[in-house]
Amino acid sequence: MFVDKAKIFVKGGDGGDGLVSFRRELYVPEGGPAGGDGGNGGNVVFKVDEGLRTLMDFRYQKHFKADKGEKGRNKSQHGANADHMIVRVPPGTIVVDDDTGETIADLTRHDQQVIIAKGGRGGRGNIRFKSSVNTAPAIAENGEEGQARWVTLELKVMADVGLVGFPSVGKSTLLSVVSAAQPKIGAYHFTTITPNLGVVDLGDERSFVMADLPGLIEGAHTGIGLGHEFLRHVERTRIIVHVVDMSGMEGRDPYEDWVKINDELKLYNAKLADRPQIVAANKMDMPESEENLDEFRKKASEINPDIVIMPISSLTKQGVKELLYRVADLLESLPEPSEIEESEQLAKAEEGIVYRYESKGDLEFTITRDNEVYVIESESIERLMRRTQFNSYEAIMRFGRILRGAGIDEALRKRGAKDGNIIRIGKFEFEFFEGGTDEYLYEDE
Repeated sequence: MFVDKAKIFVKGGDGGDGLVSFRRELYVPEGGPAGGDGGNGGNVVFKVDEGLRTLMDFRYQKHFKADKGEKGRNKSQHGANADHMIVRVPPGTIVVDDDTGETIADLTRHDQQVIIAKGGRGGRGNIRFKSSVNTAPAIAENGEEGQARWVTLELKVMADVGLVGFPSVGKSTLLSVVSAAQPKIGAYHFTTITPNLGVVDLGDERSFVMADLPGLIEGAHTGIGLGHEFLRHVERTRIIVHVVDMSGMEGRDPYEDWVKINDELKLYNAKLADRPQIVAANKMDMPESEENLDEFRKKASEINPDIVIMPISSLTKQGVKELLYRVADLLESLPEPSEIEESEQLAKAEEGIVYRYESKGDLEFTITRDNEVYVIESESIERLMRRTQFNSYEAIMRFGRILRGAGIDEALRKRGAKDGNIIRIGKFEFEFFEGGTDEYLYEDE
């Protein structure tokens, strides 16, 4: 079964917690802090494996979670970092963030790797907080949570040549004649419902990969039929071989068919209009094909004087060898496909009115109101909270000092916060005092 789309969940491993520990050895009074740092969580890494051709594996396994880092140890020992999780994907895989629609990666080369979900950093042990004024700190940090996200995988077939055209024009028959591929062939529309790949060997040390792409219909660019499922694969091909049924069977007009398919390609992606194209005038062994070909040449040359038309018959193999050599020559004249860069993230406009303040430190934040509750929104502060061990009084005091140093107390007073007002940061709530935000109250369930 060919699977070219899948939705999966990935999560980087959490970082290990730092340790509060003190050196306790005979004859070593006041040994000082000895709690080590936690290890880093593993990343979820996608790696291209050219031996894979579909996303079939992701139909049965949809959750990928990397291991956690080890907790810090005593005697100042660092917890072990977790191994990264390697997930193998076929070439041509596009990874899209399911929430934002942002393209995270476009994986095209063998062994190409990209981190899809980062592991969390390990928390610092109390040995990291020793200073001249606090020689025995009872502070350590929790490990950061690993990045978690749902992603959609889309596979676009990687082929040098793509065969396009209406259903039942002979694309599958042509592929079966020129390669060892054995696509399903039948005398009915939409015999081919998934892409088929074949390697064409010309015997002169030249070869290329040809893809038989499922038949298109009018309106495919809007998703009619399986339009988007088919059209996405055309984008990867370097040359388009447009197969046209010159016999005019079923009362069809070869020229009109050619125009409609080209319009669908252009409406789906304007860049496809500039893709090199060769017209394979198929079924030339049928009656009236010669007359239809003459008429086709006249009309098509008016639109494109440089159009290349190769008369062939997949059944009798007439003109097939000439077509293949023409394709190979054109491929050699084209530049090598450039590496596709990962798309840049798009800035998202924030909704609603927020009040921004310049932080005095490295923390950026916004303040909004939810009735009588002041809500502080800040990714960096929430990350700090997740790393803070609130069961330690020293850690709570340190957290309050960091917030004051960032100017949050001052900003809250400017927004009208009074003694006793509730301040919400993430899932935690605090009670505001003029003297600062040191006092931790409770976790908001």
